[in-house]
Amino acid sequence: MACFLSNRRDTSVTIPNVEKNDNIVVYMIKVRVGVISWTVLHRYSDFLDLHEKLVSDHGVVKDILPPKKVIGNRDPAFIEKRRGSLEAYLASVVNFLQRAMPRELALFLDFHLYDIQFLLQNLAMNFFIAGDSLLQMSKSYSFTPFQLHAVSERLKQPCPPLEILDYRHDFSHVLDFCCQLTDLTIEGSNVPVGTSNIIPNNLLFELSAFKTVRRLNLVSFPVCNIFSIGTLRCTVNSLNVHNAALKEITQVLLCDDLHKNVIHTGESHSWKKIVEADFSHNGIETIDEGVKLMPSIEYLTLSNNKIGALSNLTSLPHLSHLSLSANCFAEANDFHTKLGNIRHIDLSLNSISSLQGFSKLYSLEGLDLTSNLVSDLSEIKHVSGLPCLENLILTGNPVATAVDYRVRALENFGGRAAEICLDNEKPTQKELDTVAVLQAIRIVKEGRTPTFGPEAPSFP
Repeated sequence: MACFLSNRRDTSVTIPNVEKNDNIVVYMIKVRVGVISWTVLHRYSDFLDLHEKLVSDHGVVKDILPPKKVIGNRDPAFIEKRRGSLEAYLASVVNFLQRAMPRELALFLDFHLYDIQFLLQNLAMNFFIAGDSLLQMSKSYSFTPFQLHAVSERLKQPCPPLEILDYRHDFSHVLDFCCQLTDLTIEGSNVPVGTSNIIPNNLLFELSAFKTVRRLNLVSFPVCNIFSIGTLRCTVNSLNVHNAALKEITQVLLCDDLHKNVIHTGESHSWKKIVEADFSHNGIETIDEGVKLMPSIEYLTLSNNKIGALSNLTSLPHLSHLSLSANCFAEANDFHTKLGNIRHIDLSLNSISSLQGFSKLYSLEGLDLTSNLVSDLSEIKHVSGLPCLENLILTGNPVATAVDYRVRALENFGGRAAEICLDNEKPTQKELDTVAVLQAIRIVKEGRTPTFGPEAPSFP
């Protein structure tokens, strides 16, 4: 983004074009500060208002602005002459006032939208006026990489580069607001800012201004743009990263590390307080060793990625909820060797056809296999012996279209049928009665005699 203070001698203001909107003449001003440029539209009356302020407050010579003309001011030759005169006027005042750059001139040229110093002054004013009420309602706020780049560049400067005449513009208001936030969202964009050539997702920034953030949301920008994570590793307990084109979890957890190699990391790189992380809607193909940097995680969401197998999850002793919806799983082999005491798994929208791989997950309470390829009712036997299983979802599988699907599925659970919530519905009494009859018939067919004593299996 623009930094006029560092590019005073490499700044130009021109008026290359004139536009007519509803018979009103508008001058297109092009501002260039170093490699950054943008355009501003102003009528002649705007120049008059600016000039009065510059003359009265900043010593600009009164007669350097081309005079007002009432008759013939729509004539093309006159408009072109005035365009050249206004261009010369702007070049003159910018050169005369470049050491101070008064706020009136900065606002006229939209410096407050594209220049680091003046954008931060506006941000400071906003937080001075509304910061307390925003924090009282919710200690959450959404920044853009554009704004955070400005904050980061200002933090590199040991003292204010310009005298702040209005205390409300002081940078301390920005820092005070940032250090009180508990919920921070950073949302990027590849669309140029306003009329400028600034692309937010091309800007680097750091996050040392945030001291108490517990929930961090990173959306739609390359996380490698963060060159310092500050103290967030010590405060964040919920991390959400979406549409960031992640290939590996390491990319975000070690975003500020040069080598991004888990093997060479220490305690200082660990996100010890994270209990919940959501990396959905990225391009992750494998669950890499980066997950080890979240030793306390309980809820892990990796939906809408490209993962086809489990890995590196045995090192997460507290992991209880795992979501892998809309990935590339075709089978679930021996999940008990790849997971700890997992309680809930979401593998909806995959291509799994067998439940055998879940048969030894003895802590499993919920299994969501919505819209997979399970077609054989006998597959349910593989999970029917799981002692803690209470919720099983098979909606959208071929098996769910079978005749008497619910009753035949519940039959596999025997005396626990009443405890199973199948496809988000508890069994009806009629279904439980039918299950009991089917079980009795099966026992007879197996050559056994049903018993109804204290040790006999119960039939609801």
